[in-house]
Amino acid sequence: MVKPYVQRNIDLEPDRAAVKLEPYVGLFDPGELGETKARILAAAYRRLASEGYVALSVREIAKDAGVNHALINYHFRTKDQLVIEVLDAANRRLLARQDEMYQGSGTYAQKWARARRFYESDLASGFVRVQAELWAASFSNAELRAKFVPRLLAWKQRVRDAVGAALAALGDRGVALPAPFTADVIATWISEFWLGMEFGDLLNDPGQRQKHTAALDAVQQLLEWVDNRTAVDPALSAPTRRRRRRS
Repeated sequence: MVKPYVQRNIDLEPDRAAVKLEPYVGLFDPGELGETKARILAAAYRRLASEGYVALSVREIAKDAGVNHALINYHFRTKDQLVIEVLDAANRRLLARQDEMYQGSGTYAQKWARARRFYESDLASGFVRVQAELWAASFSNAELRAKFVPRLLAWKQRVRDAVGAALAALGDRGVALPAPFTADVIATWISEFWLGMEFGDLLNDPGQRQKHTAALDAVQQLLEWVDNRTAVDPALSAPTRRRRRRS
């Protein structure tokens, strides 16, 4: 017998054979969201990552989460709202991870290497596919697109901020790139390449992955060059640096 719904965080149905969601629950904080909502989001994430948006079934998500189907309607109202909250909850953690990386210590090349490790982790966890599925679905779903685009732009802004900081550091060392190579232009190269790489990698073509790896390696070498140019010599005082630039 299914127990009646009571608004608590343990509204799980004991007679349902819920799937193992432990690998996905880690992306969602039960302490912040409540156990029931976290399990629903984890189940939806799992389905998106394995089957895609088109095949997404709210009833199957409820079955996987081990909850009453009515609870999904209660918490999220629509399927689109559910998937946006899946993206939001996962994205908050990933953006916080990026902010910590950009603001932390380490050279630009080291941060690029770390971002690459993040990407491999996100590819393995299914997050890259989840994001790609929602992007593709938003082409024909205006409501979903209106919610998805700001999330994508938030990530692009972080890339723009990181590039701007790198160019400013170069400028402080007296190295200026030619006028067309602005922070906006370079950030666009990086973000659009990265998004294209994600779609290409999801197709699982080994040849494409090799080319992507070569391109990522090339940026790594470029950033090592930037690091060498922006490295501060402790023996060189700020006034001395300014005099050398003027001369």
